[in-house]
Amino acid sequence: MSGTLNKVMLIGHTGDEIKMHYFEGGGCIGRFPLATNETYTNKTTGERVTNTEWHNIVMRNKAAEICEKYLKKGDKIYIEGRLKTRKWQDDQGKDRYSTEVQCTEFTFLTPKAEGGAMPQQTSGAPATQQPATPQPQVEEHIGEEDDDLPF
Repeated sequence: MSGTLNKVMLIGHTGDEIKMHYFEGGGCIGRFPLATNETYTNKTTGERVTNTEWHNIVMRNKAAEICEKYLKKGDKIYIEGRLKTRKWQDDQGKDRYSTEVQCTEFTFLTPKAEGGAMPQQTSGAPATQQPATPQPQVEEHIGEEDDDLPF
């Protein structure tokens, strides 16, 4: 083990529809903003304060296609992944940076009746309609290597 960890877990609401980009050879990437909220009461004024943090989510291939099909703006979703910072140059030649969450797992949390999303969907599961009875969640880790650990 290298002694470091890059893991992000978020529950929030989508801020827009999935923006898809398709590549030659069949691969694709989906991007969308995710809003998480923090609410607290200001002790001095007694006023309720809500802060919204925006996260750039990136999904790849089948996971992106599933989200494009079922996620709508405002749907609630659980995202698990890792942080990745990209660097590029803008039109004036200045270095710009963008931090994104590279999604490895997700679960739709908005019930079908509210937003059209499929509940309990994960990145490794097929995109089929869910029966009315709750099913156990199946998780498949994307991009992880098998370790020789005994647990």
